[in-house]
Amino acid sequence: MDMPDNIIYLPLEGVDSEHCAMIVDKGLDEVKAVTAHRVELNNNRAVITTTDAPVALPAAVQKIRGLGYGVTTVKQSFPVTGMSCASCAASSQDVLMMQQGVVNAAVNYANGNGTVEYIPTINSPQKLKSALQSVGYDLILNEGNEETDTIEAIQQKHYSQLKKRTFWAIALSVPLVVIGMVPLLMEMWWANYAMWALATPVVLFFGRQFFSGAYRQARHKSANMDTLVAVSTGTAYLFSVFNTLFPQVWHNRGLHAHVYFEAAAVVIAFILLGKLLEEKAKGSTSSAIKNLMGLQPKTVTIITETGQEEVPVADLNIGDRILVKPGEKIAVDGEVISGGSFVDESMISGEPIAVEKTKGSTVYAGTINQKGSFTFKAQKVGSQTLLSQIIKTVQDAQGSKAPVQRLVDKVAGIFVPVVIILALITLAVWLIFGGENSLTHGLLAMITVLVIACPCALGLATPTAIMVGVGKGAQNGILIKDAQSLETAKKVNAVVLDKTGTITEGKPKVVAVKWFAEEKEEYTNILYTIEKSSEHPLGDAIARYLSNKAQFINNITIQNIEGRGVEAAYNGKIYSIGNSALTQKRSINLDGEVNDWMQDKLNKANTVVLFCNDNEVLCGIAIADTIKGTSVKAIKQLQDEGIEVYMLTGDNSETAAAVAADTGIKNYRAGVLPQEKLEFISQLQQKGKTVAMVGDGINDSAALAQADVGIAMGKGSDIAMDVASITLISGDLLKVPQAIQLSAKTVATIRQNLFWAFIYNIIGIPLAAGVLYPVNGFLLSPMIAGAAMALSSVSVVSNSLLLKMKKI
Repeated sequence: MDMPDNIIYLPLEGVDSEHCAMIVDKGLDEVKAVTAHRVELNNNRAVITTTDAPVALPAAVQKIRGLGYGVTTVKQSFPVTGMSCASCAASSQDVLMMQQGVVNAAVNYANGNGTVEYIPTINSPQKLKSALQSVGYDLILNEGNEETDTIEAIQQKHYSQLKKRTFWAIALSVPLVVIGMVPLLMEMWWANYAMWALATPVVLFFGRQFFSGAYRQARHKSANMDTLVAVSTGTAYLFSVFNTLFPQVWHNRGLHAHVYFEAAAVVIAFILLGKLLEEKAKGSTSSAIKNLMGLQPKTVTIITETGQEEVPVADLNIGDRILVKPGEKIAVDGEVISGGSFVDESMISGEPIAVEKTKGSTVYAGTINQKGSFTFKAQKVGSQTLLSQIIKTVQDAQGSKAPVQRLVDKVAGIFVPVVIILALITLAVWLIFGGENSLTHGLLAMITVLVIACPCALGLATPTAIMVGVGKGAQNGILIKDAQSLETAKKVNAVVLDKTGTITEGKPKVVAVKWFAEEKEEYTNILYTIEKSSEHPLGDAIARYLSNKAQFINNITIQNIEGRGVEAAYNGKIYSIGNSALTQKRSINLDGEVNDWMQDKLNKANTVVLFCNDNEVLCGIAIADTIKGTSVKAIKQLQDEGIEVYMLTGDNSETAAAVAADTGIKNYRAGVLPQEKLEFISQLQQKGKTVAMVGDGINDSAALAQADVGIAMGKGSDIAMDVASITLISGDLLKVPQAIQLSAKTVATIRQNLFWAFIYNIIGIPLAAGVLYPVNGFLLSPMIAGAAMALSSVSVVSNSLLLKMKKI
């Protein structure tokens, strides 16, 4: 049974004494819209009587939490369907906020999700779903992967349907325009009927979404682009139908019965095209979450008392012993109890070198085992794993970032009712002061006002500029996902860079080889064979370096020395390659020359390995993740533009300091975890900075989502590219300042487009209303109004095309 609207029962946490109850009760005195309240200690709840529950509930919960006590709530995210514009998100959000027991609600049009915090004893997801359905929207309640699959299927179906409607609307509009613009055809007796037949499916079938959207907006006493499209095209269509069926009404008054079927149809076709471009640019944000979830295997092999058994990941419990075979993904977080291998943790840490795992080492879900095998004990399963936390962080960051408030929708909320009122005022003025032809002139003037206020140019202003801007970006290796990034990037005054794969190449590479003994072909072949046979990722780097000048030897016996390197026996001699600890173990002296060379390379944050025989160091090899050739120039360009540059890396402080020194970065942090990257960006944003995050790994995905502009390197992970709003195909940092320049020029073009779109309305509406008629007898006809509308569209498209010639 539902409670009365004016009474709210808040389940309390931590209110365990009369003193606590008194504090809460007194604190509620300050909450507006609360007329009476009391705390029931026995029932552990606060009873509030209010005149306005949607206002009082959030305020009461905030007040109670501010006093140090809790209110039991549930916070969930659901896909919201049926939205066609940003105003729909605001409308559906308002509906959710009005429901009983809802503390807070936020609907994100960009990713199609709604996040709702509610009191579970008062409301439920099913009730929220019903509330949205009552106003034309819907809530998907499936959970887990099914939810992602469902929303993706709905989005794909919507895009396919929109694409078909756009195609047919354009196809039918072309012959319509031909008939309407060729005088010889227009004089044919069948012309009006042919245009009527062509326009009807465009307006009433392919454009029906605008009329249904306008109806929903009207029910909520608001207006948006749907309203503008529906009013103008509907008026032009109905007026044309009337003139087709009853032309004598105008002929008897000495006027020609013009039809405007082509105007109505072309408007629908253009707006549909704009919607299609918007949907294509926006893409599917849910795919990022799906790809993250795909890092976890579906099944695992566990070791039981009876042997090995394959079980679903969902059935794992803490303490289970899990066998990981070569090449397999690790399912959950845990601790190695036997065996050993190297594990690629780049999706977690962003660092390119696989990490050695031995007994006692920690392993993480989503990381990939290399060539060895081991058994580990599950310590965190389900939502507790690091991978799950990254997924949750990405979801929260994406959901918390509101979509850009489109200027067109903002203005339309005021513009539409103003135009309708002006049209009605125009009719009324003509009826009162128009003389004997007042009705004729009044109707024509009213229709002309509505036709000239057609939002075709408004609908094209943003999509055409975006289309040209995105195309120009693609030509320069910059892929832009949505209009939000284009509008925001120009404001960027702080750029946060990941190190590995962003500033650097992202993979270990031999940067120096020093022979302390005579370089012999036999030594080179032995070194190559050892490293070619090694499982260590540094060995791969050395093997690649030697691959063109060495040959593999088959009769070498190789033994791994845990944590130190590798030993090999060949022709009765022992060779080794590894760190200085291995040379000390073998009692090989490091003379001054070797020591000096090692220290020089270590000071440059290189990893040093030594190749030795029985009694001496034969050569030293320095390995590093090298800085990209254009990184220094790109960072300088950003700094010269007054943009602050920060480097965040999960690598050690020595390596970070060396990279920062070589690239001219003054602000950097080392040993940073994914969550800490997100928090650092949040801190910059709280200081008023507009932040761009540039990264390439899964560990960067949460920070990319949190940043005002997320920029992914094209050679990085798919997750980073899905979350980011801009992707640099080549992974060249020089594209970052170019992207900012492109943003500035595209936004300028959009603003110019909107100016041209509005200037016709500002000048044209008074002319259409007949403001010059008392002065010189001039009365703008609907035909000229339609031409003016077309001219505004041409000016907008032409201005967008000029962007192609601008240099970035």
